[in-house]
Amino acid sequence: MADEGNVMLQTSMGEIEIELYWRHAPKTCRNFYELSKRGYYNGVVFHRVIADFMIQGGDPTGTGRGGESIYGAKFEDEITRDLKHTGAGILSMANAGPNTNGSQFFITLAPTPHLDGKHTIFGRVLSGLSIVKRIGAVSTDVHDRPTTTIKIVKASVMES
Repeated sequence: MADEGNVMLQTSMGEIEIELYWRHAPKTCRNFYELSKRGYYNGVVFHRVIADFMIQGGDPTGTGRGGESIYGAKFEDEITRDLKHTGAGILSMANAGPNTNGSQFFITLAPTPHLDGKHTIFGRVLSGLSIVKRIGAVSTDVHDRPTTTIKIVKASVMES
């Protein structure tokens, strides 16, 4: 496929380069890549941060309940046994159960093996893991929402 590159997330705390796993999750990668290319994630906040677990974003409403894929509202999982949530920097789709992927994603801050087989892994942090960890260390309210706004200023594609 054309345009099988990486994605750069320019956040309010610094840059995070994402390597996409096109071979393992082509439909999920296409969704994230196209949404990034279209500017869908620009200005979107990280609405959920749980220390030593993950940071979550990708919902343009900022509520954790919104967002659509390029395929319509939701699309199916692309879960493979080859990929596991083995440590910090794993990029996965957030969902509300099987086959409910939209635009929301999360990046792990630690190993999260209990998520294996439940969330589509479709990439990893290639550079900027220190930024991810800084986002993961911000103070949050009782609902895991950062008390300071942290946003994706701009998401851009990096064609390979």
